[in-house]
Amino acid sequence: MQSVRKADFHCDVIWKLLEDSSLSFEQDDQGKLDVTLPRLKLAGSTFQTFALYIPDRMDKTMVPILQSVDLFYRKVLALPEMAFIRTAGDVAALRRNPGTIGAMLSLEGADGLQGDLAMLRVLFALGVRAAGLTWNNANWGADGVMETRGGGLTKKGRAFVEECNRLGILLDVSHLSDRAFWDMLQHSGKPVIASHSNCRSLCPHPRNLTDEQIKALLAGGGLIGVTFVPQFVSSSRASAGIADVLRHVERICEFGGERQLMFGSDFDGIDQYVHGLTHPGELYRLQDALSANYSDAQVSGFFETNAMTFLATHLPQ
Repeated sequence: MQSVRKADFHCDVIWKLLEDSSLSFEQDDQGKLDVTLPRLKLAGSTFQTFALYIPDRMDKTMVPILQSVDLFYRKVLALPEMAFIRTAGDVAALRRNPGTIGAMLSLEGADGLQGDLAMLRVLFALGVRAAGLTWNNANWGADGVMETRGGGLTKKGRAFVEECNRLGILLDVSHLSDRAFWDMLQHSGKPVIASHSNCRSLCPHPRNLTDEQIKALLAGGGLIGVTFVPQFVSSSRASAGIADVLRHVERICEFGGERQLMFGSDFDGIDQYVHGLTHPGELYRLQDALSANYSDAQVSGFFETNAMTFLATHLPQ
């Protein structure tokens, strides 16, 4: 089949730009970035989510979050090929303009909000349209997946979920503890996403979702983004390959998730790679492998249509 349009629901290039101001998304002459404009063009990308991730070594305040938003505006959105995605109308306009790449902001870890929902409303006004309440650790809103306590949502965490529902910010469960995952599904009045998580039954990493979690997420109308993080793809992460990625795709499809499956690469958030998938320009290899097992319509759905249909339905009108 011909190359299909590509949508990716998670990358961490903004974090790298935050840590090294000399880097350029437009043309990475230093070779330090996975996701760049030339590589997105090479992939035939139509949509990319840019995560706002603040590492533990930085202040857990709004300052680095706002600095990251500023970088997104100056180094990504300023490019004429990029279009800001904030509403369902933006999605419709994007699909009428081939060659344009949609850019959406997500928040990966709400620590810096410090429990103040006014800060969430500020981020919404700046264009953030998806949010994960935690990264791997605990914060004011919930426990992350690597927190040994394994707690669920706090009172402030439940208020965060309600405000995201009201504003039209998609809720992302990818880094939540198991208990917090179930709390969020119970408390959210809208479908949730797992932007970059795989199947725990195939690769027993705590960041992956159990079969029961995947079934519940799908039953609620949500999306799951198969990710290319080697340790989430295969227990033998050093040898993780595209065939291992396909196993996760097949598993989700077995649960009826054919139209609720997307990809969330985690490019620029990893320092090891699935063999043959080191940047967006190599996604053709995954497409070729999928095309040997699935129809053209299914492959197009996995790569782009499922995600864009969901956004057209659930972003603010």
